[in-house]
Amino acid sequence: MSAPTSIESTALGRLDREGRLLNAVFKGPTTKPDRFGFRGDIALKFQTQLADEKRPPEFSMEQVLTLVRKGETTIPILVGYIHSFVYLSRVAEVLDGLLTPDGTYFVFCNNIDLLAKYRVTLGGVSFFVLPCDESTVWKEMMDLMSIDKNDVKKLNTAGKLDYLLDAAIGFSEKYDAITFEEGVARMEPVKNRNENRPV
Repeated sequence: MSAPTSIESTALGRLDREGRLLNAVFKGPTTKPDRFGFRGDIALKFQTQLADEKRPPEFSMEQVLTLVRKGETTIPILVGYIHSFVYLSRVAEVLDGLLTPDGTYFVFCNNIDLLAKYRVTLGGVSFFVLPCDESTVWKEMMDLMSIDKNDVKKLNTAGKLDYLLDAAIGFSEKYDAITFEEGVARMEPVKNRNENRPV
């Protein structure tokens, strides 16, 4: 029986050391051998910290779903939500060296047209960029992969992550290929998620 996969032996180790993996719903070995999963947020920009105070990041990639394999230095699949399309360049920057041209990466975004489906390449890495308004990344991905929630009902959190992301790896729909600059030009104002919530 091999020891459970530790985060340090995976491509997420660097992000963990940098203190970027936050608000984890799940962070641990999954149901598949030599595999480690993460559901949570990846901090994209930290606030300036004074002395020992811990401040939340200025902004993050939220609702992240990812799986990595022990001994591999890159992330094969990653899904997440960004509040503005502009942050995509920051995602590429923070994850530089961890993403590969043949990986599968989905970014859901608050401020693009609700019918838009883009494919944007930054630094040789291709991202599927999709709108996400009132929903969650998990629900959007389940819909995108045509997975019924009854299919995963009996699985634990790790098993659900394996099931969904295994279905998504290698996704290759032909979305509109646009440049990052075109995406910035087309994006809409960011919708305030807290608008209708009591403060």
